[in-house]
Amino acid sequence: MKNNSWKKVISIIIVILIIILMLVLFKDKILKMIYPKTYSEIITTYAEKYDVEENLIYAVIKAESNFDSSAVSNKSAIGLMQIVEETALDVAKKNNIELDAGNIEEELLDIDNNIHIGTKYLATLLMQYGNKEVALAAYNAGIGTVNNWIEKQIIKADGSDIENIPYKETNNYVRKILRDYNIYNDLYS
Repeated sequence: MKNNSWKKVISIIIVILIIILMLVLFKDKILKMIYPKTYSEIITTYAEKYDVEENLIYAVIKAESNFDSSAVSNKSAIGLMQIVEETALDVAKKNNIELDAGNIEEELLDIDNNIHIGTKYLATLLMQYGNKEVALAAYNAGIGTVNNWIEKQIIKADGSDIENIPYKETNNYVRKILRDYNIYNDLYS
């Protein structure tokens, strides 16, 4: 009986060592499956058009929808970049982007439209705030909310104190995107 127990322990150790070896040998391949560059042509097009880093767009999509183009949140955010209808219509109107307002959900489920609107909105926020941290907070919590935090000195306009973001969801969101952004940079540079 004792001999059988030792055989099981040794078998388990061997399996664990094989798994560790596989993770070491295929780490980048595994990470690229977890952090894909799906929709690269569309992302490249709008990243260049609006001067937004591609890897930041990938990180936003990863966090928002995990590349599920049919995602709709419980807050009615739609598509890859999880855009709410009001924001989409506002961005489209201000930037002469054609969207059928009567069919906005379907328009936002279109991959090209979603990445176009989401990237333009992100570019606007990056321009407005001048840094990724605060722009990402505004992408999640809204411009008015973030402006209020800055005005009340809850967070700094330079994004140097993102740990002070008072909404737990937004705080975690910004940290997750920055982490994923760094992973994309490490993996694909």
